Amino acid sequence: MKSVLLSLALLSSGVHAGQEEYYIRERIPTPTDEVLELGSIALLPDKQIAVSDRRGDVWICTGAYDQDLTKVTWKKFASGLHEPFGMFWKDGWLYLTQRPEVTRIKDSDGDGTADTFETICDKWGINGDYHEYAFGSPPDKDGNIWVLLCLTGSFTSESPWRGWALRVTPKGEMIPTCSGVRSPGGIGFNADGDAFYCDNQGPWNGSSGLKWLKPGSFQGNPSGNNWHGDKFPAPPQPTDGSRILTERKKFPEFIPPAVILPHGKVGQSPSGIACDLSGGKFGPWQKQMLIGEQTHSQVQRVNLEKVNGLYQGAVFHFLEGFEAGIVPLRQAEDGTLFVGGTNRGWASRGSKPFTFERVRWTGKTPFEIHDMSARPDGFELTFTGPVDPATAGNPASYAMDTFTYIYQAKYGSPEVDQSTPTITSATVSPDKTKVRLKIDGLVQGNVHHLTAKGVKSAEGNSLWHPEGWYTLNEIPK
Repeated sequence: MKSVLLSLALLSSGVHAGQEEYYIRERIPTPTDEVLELGSIALLPDKQIAVSDRRGDVWICTGAYDQDLTKVTWKKFASGLHEPFGMFWKDGWLYLTQRPEVTRIKDSDGDGTADTFETICDKWGINGDYHEYAFGSPPDKDGNIWVLLCLTGSFTSESPWRGWALRVTPKGEMIPTCSGVRSPGGIGFNADGDAFYCDNQGPWNGSSGLKWLKPGSFQGNPSGNNWHGDKFPAPPQPTDGSRILTERKKFPEFIPPAVILPHGKVGQSPSGIACDLSGGKFGPWQKQMLIGEQTHSQVQRVNLEKVNGLYQGAVFHFLEGFEAGIVPLRQAEDGTLFVGGTNRGWASRGSKPFTFERVRWTGKTPFEIHDMSARPDGFELTFTGPVDPATAGNPASYAMDTFTYIYQAKYGSPEVDQSTPTITSATVSPDKTKVRLKIDGLVQGNVHHLTAKGVKSAEGNSLWHPEGWYTLNEIPK
């Protein structure tokens, strides 16, 4: 085993004031003279952790949960893989999704190094293009691995099934599941087991977003439509220069982004996904989604709800100051959030070329908007603690604006169709943890940007993050 001793420090550069009161971010030392540009993190028995790097190696880490991180040790478990983005442990095997296939590996002779490599499925295409990544999920409730195939060069589909989400069954069968994928950065499941992924701004994506992979759905980018064959209904051909709301009303299979992540305001390159299922060990965010962000080196927080059969919800800023661009996230049962990063190919606010970090809750709860839920005539806000009724009940403590994006083949989009709704009333609940906002001027299909800078807690504290962005796909009846 190769022991690694590195000095540990909480870096304050770029960190939101007060973050260390609530969440402790620590660097986990990585092997000396190795380049660990992390693409995957898997949790193993006995509190060991496996990580894969973009150069095709898999390493096993011991001590990543311990208080004293200077005693962390590493052992290389496998080499020669092709840029794995997605890995999990099951029944003594490590399952990996790499560019050309889903693979499983194990140590059969007990020497600590993988010696058995089995291909589970390799029924999609790949060429030498740098951008033909493949992102894989943990198993769903049926044991299937979901695989997201990036477009060729992020613009076209030059290899079979590029631009699609597939399911790989435990028997190795490939099931084409969703069309319209562009450039995914990560995939995961919500608390109900539904699959979601982060797609990045570009052609047919005015901004990045968190998208629901409803089986049979079209996700918005038609570049890979030609691969549907006889295994999948022909995906729609949307109208260039339209709006998502207009096109999805024409094509019922078009599932809009559950949460749009406004470009530049909420990061620029969303990546890994973790659903907080720690039961309060990471703060009060049970069942909320945590979204990695490569360019801004952040983790955002999302609350989701289903309205008229579609997912929608709000995104809030959450954690920042990570040392590289975040790609994989993985949360352990004790609430620890493990974060991996790489800057190769894309710059980030984090200055290091790669990173492996962990985040733990201090036990102190920040004063935040816990969730934002749509109502027929406005929104209901739930806070993490009691509010001051004088400020929270004053409509002047809030402001709202809305916008959307052009749905077009060009790269990205400016914000368009802006409006400024009027907040007519703010009613505080008897227990002082909720506020009902009545609003004139809700706009279906638009992002509703809320600021609540005037709201104070019962103790007189301001919100840690006073704004959120809600994607209003449907207005409740």
